[in-house]
Amino acid sequence: MNDKYEEIYNRSIKDPDGFWGEAAEDITWEKRWDTVLNAENPPFYRWFKGGLLNTCYNAVDRHVDDGYGEQDAIIYDSPVTGGYKQKITYSELQDQVARLAGAISTLGVNKGDTVIIYMPMIPEAIMAMLACARIGAIHAVVFGGFAPKELSERIDDCKPKLVLTASCGVEPNRTIDYKAMLDGALGIATHKVPNSVILQRKQQYSALVSTTDHDWAEITKAAHAIPCVMVESDHPLYILYTSGTTGQPKGIVRDHGGHTVALRWTMDNFYNVKPGEVYWAASDIGWVVGHSYIVYAPLLNRNTTVVFEGKPVGMPDAGTFWRVINEYNVKTLFTAPTALRAIKKEDANGELTKKYDLTCLKALFLAGERCDPDTIHWAREHLHCDVVDHWWQTETGWVIAGNPLGIKNFPIKLGSSTKPIPGYDIQILNDQGEQVPPNELGNIVVKNPLPPGTMLTLWGSDERFKQTYMDRFPGYYLSGDSGMIDEDGYVHIMSRIDDVINVAGHRLSTGAMEEVLSGHKDVAEAAVFGVEDALKGEVPMGLVVLNLGVETDIEEVCAELIQRVRSIIGPVAAFKSVSSISRLPKTRSGKILRGTIRKIANGKEWAMPATIEDPAVMTEVIEGLSRMGYPLSDIDKVV
Repeated sequence: MNDKYEEIYNRSIKDPDGFWGEAAEDITWEKRWDTVLNAENPPFYRWFKGGLLNTCYNAVDRHVDDGYGEQDAIIYDSPVTGGYKQKITYSELQDQVARLAGAISTLGVNKGDTVIIYMPMIPEAIMAMLACARIGAIHAVVFGGFAPKELSERIDDCKPKLVLTASCGVEPNRTIDYKAMLDGALGIATHKVPNSVILQRKQQYSALVSTTDHDWAEITKAAHAIPCVMVESDHPLYILYTSGTTGQPKGIVRDHGGHTVALRWTMDNFYNVKPGEVYWAASDIGWVVGHSYIVYAPLLNRNTTVVFEGKPVGMPDAGTFWRVINEYNVKTLFTAPTALRAIKKEDANGELTKKYDLTCLKALFLAGERCDPDTIHWAREHLHCDVVDHWWQTETGWVIAGNPLGIKNFPIKLGSSTKPIPGYDIQILNDQGEQVPPNELGNIVVKNPLPPGTMLTLWGSDERFKQTYMDRFPGYYLSGDSGMIDEDGYVHIMSRIDDVINVAGHRLSTGAMEEVLSGHKDVAEAAVFGVEDALKGEVPMGLVVLNLGVETDIEEVCAELIQRVRSIIGPVAAFKSVSSISRLPKTRSGKILRGTIRKIANGKEWAMPATIEDPAVMTEVIEGLSRMGYPLSDIDKVV
């Protein structure tokens, strides 16, 4: 007899219309759909074609109409501004969103128009997203703090009628002048944006010198609250830009209908979160995690969502996350492994977890990078809750593989993101498009059609969408990740396809080597990458960050690490070079910039990534590589 997971999963693959049609009953529709799945134009599948609804209504107004207006919708906690805190109920959120929607409507923004949101992690940023959704405008959130060049590229791509921004962002030791960066971007961009609305923060006042600049407080005070505009199910909800290999940003397009159905379904079935509970995704609205699990999914599920403006360490110490969980009775925390590793680096023995009552925390979810087993061990030991490493992407918008706590709590396998989630038919193919046996490394693909809530296309470029994701293996979505499925059906994400290296004819995963390095007691985190070798084709090398307070001789640790890889993976890995640096180069969302490190080590031209958290770290990378005899040529090939 099949268990609950097998029954649900099999039905989602064999009867997607029935499965997702039932899930859609949890959403309020102005008009029901004509067909659950429209497959007339593959790979451009459309879900709930013919239906009419509004995401903002389902995320806000519906709960007020159902009598939950006094429940907290948002808890705002901002250690970077000196500990400012605020709670906003669903009724208050409805009023402020409806007024903001009225304000931007007076500036000529209507259904189908695009709006760029360039804001820090404050409640008004969430209100801006919801206000756009309320009137059928399409929002494009750009991570706050992106330089003018990157912002201008997104302005030129989506051609917004309006930009919503703030006077500044606040970092631990400085403020970031958002208004100045917006003005710089507008000066570079070819597209001329008719209007900008600026929220003045007390940390910095920005002069509104242009006739196109409008004060947020003034314009919303004068505006009338307006109702939700019902839109077609496949009407775009938002554009979210992710980096592309060509350097041109890729605008992922998400819809109202499929997105709303899928995200609401995940909260109960995957995250095991019930309406009314407090849910915290410690991320930023500039990334997909923020879109899906700070804003839309928790509000659709009538949860209280935590909006946190700060860092996991130094606020004032590495116990900030535990203080927030204790103070607000957080049931579920979702964060990136890199945040947990930063905490573990400063508090290796978990002493700060003992200062707070964390019994309310039932589950910790990790995503964004493959989580090393040592970090999962640390979290389980000190947090005493379920720890789930799950895998998904900007393109999918929600989880592809993980441990679905709302359906069945599987025994975990360290290094695996557990099982495929209902809706995703995951397969492993070799470069010739043939399925490979269990435990064999290959290209991770998902059989079409993808489930609801995944991307519709790339903004303004259907052809690029097909070339990037669909043409390599016809009938399948190419994830860009490599990995394997074992004999028990567990999915193992090993690395990006580009990070699989070929050592003397052997395909090896850099992720597996990173796992071995991170398992050393003195190592906080690691990055492994391939460098060109005349004899073997490629050989791996590594950079590691050691835990604070490590007193062991660094050369001794490096020798131990080389021996660990030889012992656990084998001499075939040819792992002979590793160096210690104080930090790894990362994007602002926490992903290690392995590709850039690899280019430097191989003497290739490289560009400072626009998404890098701190460009100064590249000096440390170059010094670390030099200690191992790299880069192979000129280190200054920056373009």
